[in-house]
Amino acid sequence: MSTPSLYPRLIEPRIAEAMADTPVVLLAGPRQAGKTTLVRQMAQSGLRYLTLDDQLTLLSAQEDPVGMIRSLDRAVIDEIQRAPQLLLAIKKSVDEDRRPGRFLLTGSANLMALPTVADSLAGRMETLSLLPLSQSEIEGQTANWLDTVFQGRIPKSGTPAQGSDLVDRALRGGYPEAITRSTARRRVAWARQYIDAIIARDVRDVSGIEKLDQLPRFLRALSQTAGQLCNYTQLGAQVGLDGKTASRYIGVFEQMYLIRRVDVWARNRLNRVVKTPKLQFIDSGLLATLLDLTADEVQQDRKRFGNVLESFVFGELLKHISTADGDYRLMYYRDTDKFEVDLVIENAAGHLVGVEVKAAATVKQSDLRGLRKWSSLAGDQFKMGVLLYDGDETMPLGDGIWAAPLSTLWGK
Repeated sequence: MSTPSLYPRLIEPRIAEAMADTPVVLLAGPRQAGKTTLVRQMAQSGLRYLTLDDQLTLLSAQEDPVGMIRSLDRAVIDEIQRAPQLLLAIKKSVDEDRRPGRFLLTGSANLMALPTVADSLAGRMETLSLLPLSQSEIEGQTANWLDTVFQGRIPKSGTPAQGSDLVDRALRGGYPEAITRSTARRRVAWARQYIDAIIARDVRDVSGIEKLDQLPRFLRALSQTAGQLCNYTQLGAQVGLDGKTASRYIGVFEQMYLIRRVDVWARNRLNRVVKTPKLQFIDSGLLATLLDLTADEVQQDRKRFGNVLESFVFGELLKHISTADGDYRLMYYRDTDKFEVDLVIENAAGHLVGVEVKAAATVKQSDLRGLRKWSSLAGDQFKMGVLLYDGDETMPLGDGIWAAPLSTLWGK
C-alpha cells in the first residue's frame, strides 16, 4: 500500500483559499498524482466524499445527474471526467445557491479542453493543478524557485544530488507510488502498468478514440523526441498515422497530463526564430520508462540522459508554477542559427529568466552561447540567465548569467 500522504502537498493551502470564496474548485492533474489522498483528507471537514470510480455512483451520475447533485449540500466528487454531464447539474445548483466551497472536484483529464465544461462553469469555478510530487515536497521544502529567481536571487541548494544521485532522482520521477517502491525494477513495473492503464481506460473516457492499438507505439515514438522540435507528420508516419491524427493523439496525451507542448519565445521583430513547438514529458520517470533508460545505461551514454534531465527540470518548474505567488509561463528559444535556450520563463510583467540544463559537472564557455545571445535579444525584459548543472557551487558568469546546482530547484 502506498503512503503518498506522508508528503505535505504545497497546493493544499491554495485549495483551502479557493474553497473560502469560490463555489466550485477543480483539482486537476494526472491519475495517481495524489489528488484522491488530498481531497479525502479535506473531506473530513464536513464534505461528503463520492468517487465516480465507484460503479453505482457513476451510474447515478449518468442516469440522473440533477437528482444526484440535488441530494448533496457540500461534496467532494472524485474523477469528475467520467461523468461530465454532472457539470451542468452543478452549474444549476450553484446558480441557485452561491455559497463558497460547495463542490471540490477532481479530474485526471484536462476538463477545460472539453467545450461543454469551459462554457458551463465560467466564473463559478477555480481550477488548480496537482502534478506528481515535486522534489521540494519530497524533501519537505517550501521555497518556490520561480518566485525567488524573479526576485533576483537563486535559492540555496537543497539536499545535494550529484552524479548517480541526480540520475536516480530523474529516473524515479515524482509519482507517489513509484517513489515508495524500493527498487528501480519495481518502479519500472509500476510505470509500465500505469501507462497501459491510462491508454486502456482514460483515453477512451475523454476522446472516444476506439482504435487504441497505435497509441502505445506512438507514445514511444514521441518519447524519442522529448525536448526536441517535433514534426508530427513525420512522427505519425513512423507508426502509420497521418499528420492530423498524430496531432489529435498528442492533444489527448496533453489532456492526460503526460506531455505538454512548449511554445517558442519570440519578440515580434525576430523572424529568424524557429516556430515549431517542442514536446516535453511532464514526468521524467515515465519518460525514462518509455525510453527503457536505466541508471547503468546512463553511465554508458550521457546524451540520452540529457533529454530526461531536461524533462525533469521542466516538470519541476511546472510544479513550482502551480504553487507560486507569481504568474509564469514556460517557453523555449531557438533560432535558425541553432542558438537555443532550453527554457524561457516569463512573468506577468513580461520579465524573463532563461534556464539552460546541463547534465555535466563542468561548465564550459560554449554552454553559455544560447543564453548570451538570447539575453541580448530579450533586452530590458531580461532578469537573469541560469545554467543548472550537476555541481555544487553557485557562481556568477557575468552579464546576469549564473551557474547553479540543479539541487537549487528544491532549495531553501
